[in-house]
Amino acid sequence: MALYENNAYFWQKVDTLYLSSGFKQTRKKGDVHPVFKNLIYPTDYGHVKDTRSVSGEGVSVYAGTLSRSKITALVVAADILAKELDVKILVGCTEEEVEAVLRFLNQTDYQKTVLIRRGRDIPSWGLSDN
Repeated sequence: MALYENNAYFWQKVDTLYLSSGFKQTRKKGDVHPVFKNLIYPTDYGHVKDTRSVSGEGVSVYAGTLSRSKITALVVAADILAKELDVKILVGCTEEEVEAVLRFLNQTDYQKTVLIRRGRDIPSWGLSDN
């Protein structure tokens, strides 16, 4: 049985990373993927400025129609062709936009994702004296 606990302190760090660096949009909703021409971006897309990721462009962000200052969830993608794990941030996404991003990211048999929804709980192991 898998154990999963959503840690509010973790989300605090993710918020700080995103909000202190800002979002650089590189694609608009409806744009065609530059390499895979059959993929259409379901939301605006870009990167967190001044961050690092496996792509070299910064942490990926899918930005929905709600507030761009509120992180909705994270997506972790496992890509067997690129041989990498990649984390993507969803900001301001409605439930429909979350579903659309998941469909977009899971279109190939070579990449599959899991969604981590935001939580507010603090598990006992998340507490520290520091």
